[in-house]
Amino acid sequence: MPIMSRTEPLDQDPVFQLKGSMLAITVLELARNDLEGLDRQLAAKVAQAPNFFSNAPLVLALDKLPAGEGAVDLPALMRICRQHGLRTLAIRASRIEDIAAAIAVDLPVLPPSGARERPLDQEGEIRKKPEKPPEPSIKPTKIITSPVRGGQQIYAQGGDLVVVSSVSPGAELLADGNIHVYGPMRGRALAGVKGDIRARIFCQQMSAELLSIAGQYKVSEDLRRDPLWGSGVQISLSGDMLNITRL
Repeated sequence: MPIMSRTEPLDQDPVFQLKGSMLAITVLELARNDLEGLDRQLAAKVAQAPNFFSNAPLVLALDKLPAGEGAVDLPALMRICRQHGLRTLAIRASRIEDIAAAIAVDLPVLPPSGARERPLDQEGEIRKKPEKPPEPSIKPTKIITSPVRGGQQIYAQGGDLVVVSSVSPGAELLADGNIHVYGPMRGRALAGVKGDIRARIFCQQMSAELLSIAGQYKVSEDLRRDPLWGSGVQISLSGDMLNITRL
């Protein structure tokens, strides 16, 4: 599926570039390791357009940093992004130290842009230790029995997510598989976040801020016009369109 994107520099000497797309996920691509400069430029962007980010899901791209840049303080970087409304879902990286930092905070790691794999034992680099055998692609369903409050983010990696309660505005549900909500769904739900076009969303009461499957999404302005707004529905993907049908 083709992805149309744009790149918008924030000043004459940008620390990073923001790349928006048809997907409901923003990629923040660091040009250099300068967290103070990043903080200033994000603040300037928010000052120009207060709703520019609006709690947008984010991938931090560290694979374009110049050679010789020091290790990135990943927790500090994530805090800066969160302060300006960006919520980190994963990083894109190739350096061992960046990957290790992501694993330490249980953050998914995506491969470098334009390459599925990259050798790390070139010109004196320490040979990478043998990787562990790949984990099963299907993991047990993640079940949440308490209400999901605004500001909470729950991610079911490698499987389905089931919420047996309500989901408040400002809350965010993400799953590599399906999402089931047995209560009012007022936050954001993103199913098939790694591209599974067969994923579905089921909710007992659709009042969501955003619904997304494999990157295709509808926001509340579109959902409110649907005759099934407030009803029990299932959402599936057909081509590039979300289909909303009654349960």
